[in-house]
Amino acid sequence: MTHDNKRFVARDRNWHPPAYAPGYKTSVARSPQQALVSMQQPTASELTGPDFSHLRMGPHDNDLLLNFRQDSGQGGLPQGERIIMFGRVVDQFGKPVPHTLVEMWQANAGGRYRHKNDKYLAPLDPNFGGVGRCLTDEQGFYRFRTIKPGPYPWPNDMNSWRPAHIHVSVTGPSISTRLITQMYFEGDPLIPLCPIVHTLRDPDAVDTMIGRLDMAHSKPMDCLAYRFDIVVRGELQTYFENQ
Repeated sequence: MTHDNKRFVARDRNWHPPAYAPGYKTSVARSPQQALVSMQQPTASELTGPDFSHLRMGPHDNDLLLNFRQDSGQGGLPQGERIIMFGRVVDQFGKPVPHTLVEMWQANAGGRYRHKNDKYLAPLDPNFGGVGRCLTDEQGFYRFRTIKPGPYPWPNDMNSWRPAHIHVSVTGPSISTRLITQMYFEGDPLIPLCPIVHTLRDPDAVDTMIGRLDMAHSKPMDCLAYRFDIVVRGELQTYFENQ
């Protein structure tokens, strides 16, 4: 099957959640109070850069088992289930998006972020920072080695818990095209209970955020692998929380 790369695919507004979703309490304060303004004449800052061709990546930028340990001078490895997270960034026609920056951040195995505002009682891991980055290759592939994050409670209601998830950012051809999503884990029973997930009307939209167990890419006696492909536009696009 061939595709016309110039074909425009209109965005399905029902694919994305409403800006105001009272069941997800944070959206009440975040939702716009006035009509949105269309940018008919975007400025250069919205149309250009960033250029990652000269970005120097560290040898362990995409390896969260090692990158914080080296920075902190600690000698141990992080606690938790070792996993590989990988996939492709492609456009609506399946064409790879090469040399684009993929960033990720997550909680540790106990469900706690290394952030001053995270007051969850789970302990910090002295050997885990929870952030990584890499550039996609010629075929659009990215790869991270990390620890499977734990779920954690959050004050949406009396007993709300976030499913285990990894935040992912993909930066497009301009600063205004940065997209942010989350990868959940296949089979997690907390996914259908999450108030954020409930804001999505279409089950297929939720499905785009599920990382699938991939035994073929797992490393025996070391790491399980989860594949998470990211489609950046069109009918099969991944759900992005900042659209």
